[in-house]
Amino acid sequence: MSKTMRKWLLAGFLILIFAFLGISVQRNIKFELGNKTSYAISTHDQNMRSGIMVFCYHRVLKNTRTVRLDERLSSNSQFHDFNVNLNDFKAQMAYLHRHHIQVISTAEMIQLATSHQRLKHRYVVLTFDDIDRTTIDNALPVMMKYHDPFTVSIITGDTGAYRAGTKLATWPQILKMKKIAGDLVTFGVHTNNMHYLTASGTPIFNVPSQFSRFKRDYATSQDVMQKKIGAETPIFTYPYGSGDIQVQAFLERQPLQVIYTLNTGIVTPHTNLKSTPRVIINTNSWPSITKWLTPKTTA
Repeated sequence: MSKTMRKWLLAGFLILIFAFLGISVQRNIKFELGNKTSYAISTHDQNMRSGIMVFCYHRVLKNTRTVRLDERLSSNSQFHDFNVNLNDFKAQMAYLHRHHIQVISTAEMIQLATSHQRLKHRYVVLTFDDIDRTTIDNALPVMMKYHDPFTVSIITGDTGAYRAGTKLATWPQILKMKKIAGDLVTFGVHTNNMHYLTASGTPIFNVPSQFSRFKRDYATSQDVMQKKIGAETPIFTYPYGSGDIQVQAFLERQPLQVIYTLNTGIVTPHTNLKSTPRVIINTNSWPSITKWLTPKTTA
């Protein structure tokens, strides 16, 4: 066998190996993603005729080659659950306006939900957790285009830090956003620096021995908001979705009007806003959300 022939056989063998590995990776990804938590809203919620749905976003990523590759190959649930492609975000905002869904602020939600009157329409509130650079660089221009109000919840002690592969916005960047958005933006606190999990996977603020620290952390977060924004905020947003009984009871004693959770649901006049449900927006949840936004009977 000639040297050239051996090279071609080796090249063919390597191609077969890479092809096999590629197919195996894709199958594993499909299996893992197919068995992860579904963020689709319930059939009951899809059939509700009116109410307020609070959208929860984390990162809005530009449609770059790297992002597209990660979307195809990454089995990391954090990537698929908490990232939204910018093209998808633009399409979602366009969808709301094309179907005449009114986007309201958190303050307007409070007013409607406490009016004790039946809601006649479907409304949406836009919220963003953590506030990394993509919220400002990518999502903000889209919301400004439609003049949509939105709420951002800040980890007040972690601004400018790297988290989950992205960099959180700095205070100068946040204040620049505030100047651009004006009254369209509302601020909430997302703890000062207790947005992380223990080794066992428990949110640090839900560890009983950390309760005193959490109370101090909450006070610090509000002090930072007073210093940076000019006022404390009536909005607290839970990292990881919820707190234990002790944490929840403490927050309910604070002058807070809204405590945002990740308990999926739709806000109505019967909703306790101290445990406000939200819906995580991703490719998994969006199809079910559109069934509520534009039901067949009114489409």
